[in-house]
Amino acid sequence: MADISRTDVLPRPRQAGPLDGPCRTVAREVFAPGAGEHAAAVREREEAAKAVCRGCPVRLPCRRHALAERVPDGVRGGLSPDERHVLLVDTRSAGSL
Repeated sequence: MADISRTDVLPRPRQAGPLDGPCRTVAREVFAPGAGEHAAAVREREEAAKAVCRGCPVRLPCRRHALAERVPDGVRGGLSPDERHVLLVDTRSAGSL
């Protein structure tokens, strides 16, 4: 499966296969953090990325991939890194009950 953890090295859309989505062709810069971003800029960028994800036909497979591979940064599958972290922590906590 293609490594989608870094948007600057994403394969071209025709090579991406099942995870071909709009993030591969439009506004790619909103999906990855910028150096030295302030909190307000991070939130604004993440909301712009999530807006692209909302209409994406591969949002759920992308989200599953990001969670399974523990992708540490960037919006993936409509979730920010913090949102993915919360889901992963909740899943681990539920498994230990």
